[in-house]
Amino acid sequence: MTSAPDLPPSPASPEVEADGIARLAANQLGLSTSPYLHQHQANPVHWQVWDPATLAAARALDRPILLSVGYAACHWCHVMAHESFENEATAALMNELFVNIKVDREERPDVDQIYQAALALLGQQGGWPLTMFLTPQGEPFWGGTYFPPAERWGRPGFPDVLKTIAGIYRGDRGKVANNVTALRDALASMSEPRPGGAISMALIDRIAEHLLQQVDEEHGGIGGAPKFPQEPSFELLWRGWKRTGETGMRDAVLLTLTHMAQGGIYDHLGGGFARYSVDAEWLVPHFEKMLYDNAQLVEQYALIWQETKSPLYEARVRETVGWALREMRAEGGPSGNRGFASSLDADSEHEEGKFYVWTEAEIDAALGADAVLFKRIYDVRPEGNWEHKTILNRSAHPDLMDEFAEGALQKARARLFQIRENRVRPGFDDKALADWNGLMIAALAFAAEVFDEPAWLEAACEAFAFVTKDMTREGRLRHSYRGGRLQHPATLDDYANNARAALRLHEATGDPAYLTQAETWVETLDRHYWDKNGGGYFFAADDTTDLVHRPRNANDNAVPSGNGTMVAVLARLHYLTGKSAYRDRAEALVGAFAGEIERNFFPLATLLNANDLLQNALQVVLVGDPASPLMGAMRRAVFDVSLPNLVLQSVASGTALPEGHPAAGKTVAAGSVAAFVCRGQTCSLPFTEPERLKAALALG
Repeated sequence: MTSAPDLPPSPASPEVEADGIARLAANQLGLSTSPYLHQHQANPVHWQVWDPATLAAARALDRPILLSVGYAACHWCHVMAHESFENEATAALMNELFVNIKVDREERPDVDQIYQAALALLGQQGGWPLTMFLTPQGEPFWGGTYFPPAERWGRPGFPDVLKTIAGIYRGDRGKVANNVTALRDALASMSEPRPGGAISMALIDRIAEHLLQQVDEEHGGIGGAPKFPQEPSFELLWRGWKRTGETGMRDAVLLTLTHMAQGGIYDHLGGGFARYSVDAEWLVPHFEKMLYDNAQLVEQYALIWQETKSPLYEARVRETVGWALREMRAEGGPSGNRGFASSLDADSEHEEGKFYVWTEAEIDAALGADAVLFKRIYDVRPEGNWEHKTILNRSAHPDLMDEFAEGALQKARARLFQIRENRVRPGFDDKALADWNGLMIAALAFAAEVFDEPAWLEAACEAFAFVTKDMTREGRLRHSYRGGRLQHPATLDDYANNARAALRLHEATGDPAYLTQAETWVETLDRHYWDKNGGGYFFAADDTTDLVHRPRNANDNAVPSGNGTMVAVLARLHYLTGKSAYRDRAEALVGAFAGEIERNFFPLATLLNANDLLQNALQVVLVGDPASPLMGAMRRAVFDVSLPNLVLQSVASGTALPEGHPAAGKTVAAGSVAAFVCRGQTCSLPFTEPERLKAALALG
């Protein structure tokens, strides 16, 4: 069996049950650490947190649970809160009929993942706010997302939904039981992915060709509105071009990145990308900015810049890193180190996008004579381009202009940025999440090498120290940190993303402590998350006791799949340490999900990209004095070429490589620096000149 027991939350003591019942008479969210839950602490709804006491109270009272899941930067969460949760009559109905639980999907992605899957099984499109109705045991039987306060847009009014669901629970338990059983069985089936054998590169090439057909040939991106960055899919196309030379794959990636970089989804004044565009043209963003998107995009733009040397792509990396370091640093932990916060809200002053949009009159007043050029390039019109306001964008003028014109535009942007800084800022979700920090740490470490920015690497090292020192308890990672409080069980993604970050830092610094930490985390995953029967890692640990189900899949969502990421982590560990057990585990992990390709390959891009690394790693070994200027020049030569499958190892002269490493036994003259390029078990002769090394790597 790969699912948890049927009616899971573990039996609670009478004291826990009594505590939960006592709490139901009031809103409890003020005791939480989540900024999202704090947004709802003044609601007249008697909101509870997801914990054993609340679940025990629901069982004791035999009262159904209304579960509401959202996050701080979610616009429609704010809308439903204002319309329904702040309404006294609606709140009274909720309090009478249900045990009402509010969950921050970012603090409890394990809870969110289960009930989003249940909603999909009910034939509905997921999203936030998620509104699910559960038995007192926590098992889902019906749900939806946003409900208006009265019937509208073909959706029933929320008060009517409450009465109907409560009536069914009281009067038709058979129907509830049937839904529970059907959803329970379907959820269990979803965590029984189809296994398969090795995934051939020929199959991945065919998948890349099929994916290419889904790319919008005019604006880039996949499909129509709404349009998301979908970074793993475009990495798959980039890798496909590097392998096959199919220029259409390269062009699709460049088209997409350029349109995103110049569209309204990008903040042209402050840097950073919004979560997605509500249209197909990348014009109108859903204005929230998430750490995870920007981390992935920093890494992707840097990877593509290595090939193109595009000034636009370099600018977007530098500006986005600048935004992250300026606006997204979380509070320091007890160690004194700082990680990264989660998100910036879409709303300010209760209005979506107000912080970011402009009128023509505001632009004219701010820029004077300089407004003429700026308005032409950035799509500023009297009538605006969105709800009578202007979202700054360069979609009609994506090509960079001459140095003089771009300098004038830069000065205009700086002036507008300073004016914007005096506006009421969007809400800031300052909690630190381990998995998202791992994504940003890895991105900073990579971009620091690509653009030779030691300060970025220093920030990555500090954030990693924050995770290891301040987000760890009794040797185990925890998921969320805020206000000095460390909370919630770590997920697969927490370990996978931070193990990957550790290996990025090891490659960037040569410090073996990062390698050791990655190995330690893999041991924890193998002990508490590995499915000994079906293979693959569960999303939740075996000692996470408040879940009705333990998901196990390799699907990408807004963040890369933890199982897919772990294939790359295990592959990299194999190449860096020479330990065959890591390769064996990586191959078993691929095999556990390989059969899913026949069902739907679209969400498997991270797994497929990692399989490419596993099969086709390009190992570069730099040998010599780490402090030598020549060593630095050799490193820059390596990072001046786009090498998705690069595994870099820097060793001091006289240091032995692991037994079985293809470059083991290679030596260099005392005081010199050399590079060996290895494919499979075959290594090149030593390169001693950076330009010759770069030329050899560029040949592929």
